[in-house]
Formats: sequence, structure tokens, C-alpha cells
Amino acid sequence: MAKVIIERRGAVFEIRLNRPELLNAVDRETIAAFAAAAGEAAADPDARVVLLRGEGSHFCAGGDITMFGELVALPPDQRRRELYRIVDALHPLLVALRHMSKPVVAAVQGAAAGVGLSLVLAADLAIAAADAVFTCGYVHLGTSPDGGMTALLPATVGLKRAAELLLLGERFDAARALALGIVNRVVPPGALVAEAEALAQQLASGPATAYARTKALVQASLGDAFDAQLRREAENFAACAATADFVEGVRAFLDKRRPDFDS
Repeated sequence: MAKVIIERRGAVFEIRLNRPELLNAVDRETIAAFAAAAGEAAADPDARVVLLRGEGSHFCAGGDITMFGELVALPPDQRRRELYRIVDALHPLLVALRHMSKPVVAAVQGAAAGVGLSLVLAADLAIAAADAVFTCGYVHLGTSPDGGMTALLPATVGLKRAAELLLLGERFDAARALALGIVNRVVPPGALVAEAEALAQQLASGPATAYARTKALVQASLGDAFDAQLRREAENFAACAATADFVEGVRAFLDKRRPDFDS
């Protein structure tokens, strides 16, 4: 079964995560397939807008923790190298979403955690179902953020609120995501797909050149901060992965208990 589904409807290029049994958490293969799909969307001359969705009841619950669980038995330096490769593999996807000339819309239902939240932030516009739940979550794994989170979140919500969301790792609902500017609209759960598709079709019928130039100007407001921050995030995530806190955080998640970072 394909972990990422591509569907073209006229000028709308839809990319759907397809691991609903795992809340669309991403592993190595999913990251590679998603990056390839984003690259294809960026290069498709007939695609005027990209729509990101998740199959099933959730958007994306972040990284597949079972993937991390397989790595905790490795020596710290080897674990650091492996986690750097995994995080670095996200970069082509995020760069493609941010720098492609066409608008990107995210339709968010259920969980949007970790890199799932990064995908929401990387989209140009986002619509959330009223029952969507968001969290950064990295602190609970004993690691620093990845996925461009430390560039996109402060730019979206401000430094103080970003620090709160990142350091406390608390869950927050769609209403707060709307108030923070993380999503543009909140709609009833049953209306999410129709609303997202209507917005995508509206954008697809708009002035493509004007959209492309407007998006480029918005991206330019960050300077080179985004691409540079991706590299810094990978280095710091990998360094955290070499620590005992990361091992405890992953094992606690898999054991469904609170992590004990004091021992």
C-alpha cells in the first residue's frame, strides 16, 4: 500500500499521507515519498495549487516513534548519525513546499503533532476541523524540534508564544490554533474536505503569476533564515538523540508512561 497518495483534479494537485492506522505518522519511506510528491507538484506546469491532507481521522501525528525505538539500542554516536540522516531527509520536502511558486493549502483533522504541525506551518494557508488537536511534542521525547519548526513557529506566533509551545509541549485545540494564526479557518469536521477543496479551487482559478510573486515576496521576508535553520535543527536534533534523555523519552512514549528525565 502506498504511504503517500497523489491525486490530480484539474489544476489541484492533492498529496495525502496514507498511514491512517498509525495516525499518518511518517517514517523514512513516507518522508521520501512525500518529498518526491512535493517535487513533482512543484514541477507540474498544470498544477496551480497543492492540497495537503491525511487519510482517515488524522492529519499527521509526527514522526513514527517505532522508528526511533529501533535506534535507541545503538551507540550514541551512531544514533546521532542515523537521526541526522532522518531529519535531513525532511528538508527537500519542506523547501519544496515553502519555495514552490504555487499556493499550498493544508486541510487538518485530528492530530497535527511534531512534523505534522511543521507541515501545517509550511503551508501557505491552513483550514482545520473544529476537533483538530495540535502539539509540538518534541520536549516529551527529550529532543529539540525539527521540520523547520523553530523558523516557522516564531515567525507565525511570535517568540514568547513559540517558546511556550515548544518548551511546554502542551496540546492545544483548533480555536487556539486559529487565535495564534497557525490556521486561517476552523470549520465543522464534516465540512473540512469540502471547504479545503473549495479554497483550493478558488486559488487554482486565480492569477498564477501574481500568486507566485506574492508568495516569493512573503518567503523573502525571512531571508535565508529558513534553509539555514533547517541545517541547525538537524544538528541539534541529532545531538539530542545521542543523549540518555532521548532514550528515556522514546521508551516512555512506547511504554505509554510519563518520561523520567531526572534519573
